Amino acid sequence: MASSIPSAPSALNCQRYVGLRAPPRSFKFTLPQAATNSRSPRLFVVRASDSEFEAAVVAGNVPPAPPVPPKPAAPVGTPVVPSLPLHRRPRRNRKSPALRSAFQETSISPANFVYPLFIHEGEEDTPIGAMPGCYRLGWRHGLVEEVTKARDVGVNSVVLFPKIPDALKSPTGDEAYNENGLVPRTIRLLKDKYPDLVIYTDVALDPYSSDGHDGIVREDGVIMNDETVHQLCKQAVAQAQAGADVVSPSDMMDGRVGALRAALDAEGFQHVSIMSYTAKYASSFYGPFREALDSNPRFGDKKTYQMNPANYREALTEMREDESEGADILLVKPGLPYLDIIRLLRDNSPLPIAAYQVSGEYAMIKAAGALKMIDEEKVMMESLMCLRRAGADIILTYSALQAARCLCGEKR
Repeated sequence: MASSIPSAPSALNCQRYVGLRAPPRSFKFTLPQAATNSRSPRLFVVRASDSEFEAAVVAGNVPPAPPVPPKPAAPVGTPVVPSLPLHRRPRRNRKSPALRSAFQETSISPANFVYPLFIHEGEEDTPIGAMPGCYRLGWRHGLVEEVTKARDVGVNSVVLFPKIPDALKSPTGDEAYNENGLVPRTIRLLKDKYPDLVIYTDVALDPYSSDGHDGIVREDGVIMNDETVHQLCKQAVAQAQAGADVVSPSDMMDGRVGALRAALDAEGFQHVSIMSYTAKYASSFYGPFREALDSNPRFGDKKTYQMNPANYREALTEMREDESEGADILLVKPGLPYLDIIRLLRDNSPLPIAAYQVSGEYAMIKAAGALKMIDEEKVMMESLMCLRRAGADIILTYSALQAARCLCGEKR
């Protein structure tokens, strides 16, 4: 049967385009005979083809578009000067958020953070006065809750620091390798709940030493190197047996990385990594941390084993020794005041580089933020980005949870 099709839409004004003819009032199409007469007629919309639009534009009949925006006016009193003869204007690549984001060279994510957590034998979480927002966490409850919060925003790596009762401290730090001590128990608990959690541990004697030093102290005040390393090996093995993923010697004894690697391998822990505190400086930025663990030296200082803050090239010596002894990760501590050392190691080693944003750095940002002298959140994120820009692959920071929440908020 023959069926009439309604007229084509009149939205297209064909008189504005040369060579474009209006469609006829109606078209005739022959449709197949329907089985019954109850089917309604089909409707077709006839539109101009792409070639007809192109022909109109070629003929000069260009459809309207918004006008060229006016040039923004300068404020009254702005001097009229000739343009500088510059071939390159770096500001062109910074003129919009989209361009700045496209050309950003350094990124940061919660996966870059390792969250340092203080633990103790008690049930209650005890605030640390010099570190607002940080606590000595009860190892059975408060710690698990904090780890859960961190995992919820993408932080799946933690490093544990224990507050050891004074009654368990000794000159030789034997509690450090107690297989049922605070740290091994905590590792087993966390691994039982979160098998995929990456657990870093601290390998040093200062939390366990009655002298507060990282090593065994001779009666004349000398820190004994090789005897301390012997103790550290037993400590690292005890931590690996409990399930630690990465042991982190922070003691700065000579030769300890190689000794730890040999001890771990001998006990079947070839899969356990070593993050060496390669360039750990004798810094004044550690004060709040020592309050948190009650681990201040009972006498003297740590300058005979930690590095002189004035030294730069010495970091290369430590780096080469740690690499040759089997370190898997090289760490610089403190972080922000030592960006040059982070870059030095980054440029001279293929190994991953870690930076420790230490307690003093954290406390300064918190204090200035509390006094409204700075925007705490922005300064925190900038400081972490600077550590990444300098070359750090991972950052140990007490701000890990707060920073990860900021990053997740940005993504949303």
